Amino acid sequence: MGENIVITWRELLLVVAVVLAVYIAEMLLVMRASGGLRRPRWLDMIQEKKAEAELRRELEGLRLRVEQLEATLQSQSGADEADTPYSRATLLARQGYDANRLAEECGISRGEAELIISMHQR
Repeated sequence: MGENIVITWRELLLVVAVVLAVYIAEMLLVMRASGGLRRPRWLDMIQEKKAEAELRRELEGLRLRVEQLEATLQSQSGADEADTPYSRATLLARQGYDANRLAEECGISRGEAELIISMHQR
């Protein structure tokens, strides 16, 4: 009965390491269950910057496309106005042409020319 229990530093260090490993594993499980293990904030910031740069590129592309479409629309509207005899007759009527000259220049009837003049007199 008189035997003493002797614990060496090596055995004590081993017990402390096992207890510490169990404690860390338990803390990780608790943190994971409670949502405490999140992605690092810097990783979210990098992804936000990447998405922002992509949106800026897309926005610049859309701006260029809008400018192209506006230029196309302006060139087409300018061409459309001069394409029809009625639009040309409207322009000439605003310049003060009389019905006979308007009909002759635009290839429309005198009645149409008179109607256009009456609608667009200043």
